[in-house]
Amino acid sequence: MGGRSEKKAYEGQSITVTYEARRCLHATECIRGLPEVFDTAKRPWIQPDAAAADHLAEVVRRCPSGALQYKFADGRTETPDRPTRIVRGSNGQLAMRGELSIDTAEGPRAETRAILCACGKSANQPYCDHSGLCGE
Repeated sequence: MGGRSEKKAYEGQSITVTYEARRCLHATECIRGLPEVFDTAKRPWIQPDAAAADHLAEVVRRCPSGALQYKFADGRTETPDRPTRIVRGSNGQLAMRGELSIDTAEGPRAETRAILCACGKSANQPYCDHSGLCGE
């Protein structure tokens, strides 16, 4: 199930932030962390140059679903947490952080953060999209 993943890139001078809407679970870590960068009332809603690149990367890493990612202009990307950590939430979702390889309909994806569906109802398998019991 699910269609091809669509990431949108928001390019700044020192850092580019990508956003994959289908993976977003609206934890609002981005908006709370840097409201001057992440503002849903503005277009584009992500303004990477509105904060220092290192601080922006720190806030992006708070995104539990991995919908937000970053890449510095010099090519650096997120370093996976070690050891890899998997936590089952009270609703069954699996929150994962670390060096991950996740099998998707499009093939394996290298990830550093993801929340996986535990109830089988997500239209964005294997990722949780809040459409089933584990997303409530």
